[in-house]
Amino acid sequence: MADKVKNRYEFVYLFDVENGNPNGDPDAGNMPRIDPETNYGIITDVCLKRKVRNFVEIVHNNESPYKIYVREKAILNLLHKEAHEAVKSQLDTTAKRKGSAEEVEKARDWMCRHYFDVRTFGAVMSTEYNCGQVRGPVQVNFARSLDPIMPLDISITRMAVATEKEAEKQQGDNRTMGRKQIVPYGLYRAEGYISGHLAGQTGFTEADLELFFNALEQMFDHDHSAARGKMSARKLYVFKHSSPLGNAPAHQLFDLIKVERKNTEDVPPRSFSDYSCSIQEQNLPQGVELIERL
Repeated sequence: MADKVKNRYEFVYLFDVENGNPNGDPDAGNMPRIDPETNYGIITDVCLKRKVRNFVEIVHNNESPYKIYVREKAILNLLHKEAHEAVKSQLDTTAKRKGSAEEVEKARDWMCRHYFDVRTFGAVMSTEYNCGQVRGPVQVNFARSLDPIMPLDISITRMAVATEKEAEKQQGDNRTMGRKQIVPYGLYRAEGYISGHLAGQTGFTEADLELFFNALEQMFDHDHSAARGKMSARKLYVFKHSSPLGNAPAHQLFDLIKVERKNTEDVPPRSFSDYSCSIQEQNLPQGVELIERL
């Protein structure tokens, strides 16, 4: 069996978007998400986790032990039932019996063994056939832009029509109008945590950890779309502690990574080259190793 992760980790992840919408807000007409008090852009943790899941599914074709629990059109209750059947729980399909405490624990462990995102991010699997709850060792904060962003709502036109009735109405230059929401440029920073203690509970392995970091490095290369524009992973800094409990507070390590504008004049940033990244390695606490993966 592969070795479980025993060390504590933190990481700082920098990525950018050019002329795209990195994370639309359905409550604001799908405009890019912002902090309304500061106009800094934000991207949710679940958005980033979705891209990690998609990358893992591409690499491993949704096969055990790298199956994906939260995927498009997945019927979660059927997956819970499959787990109980695999561990031979005494299920009553008519009464939808949820299982005894021992059966729930076995089903939970089965889900962790077979589903990458369950043992990585955790999951609530207590609906209908109860597989319990899993607190994942990998957690990611919301990403925030380094500078305020300027979301744009751009008009677009459609040359073709869907129906003959539409074609009759659309004479001359009277074309169907649409909207496209973009950010001209934004550099985002996300910070995350990996618990060696929780990794031991879910079976999160060193191979899983490497796959997770590979996903952060490559996932935007497999997620291109007309809506998202040009998104690129720029930097990935990993802090590895020499013990499961860790050797320094996470915020102290995050503060060692400085990302600053090169040009402080009143000119908006438009590329990654407008920023400089520096590491205060002289302040790195004893027992913490810094790994620069990108």
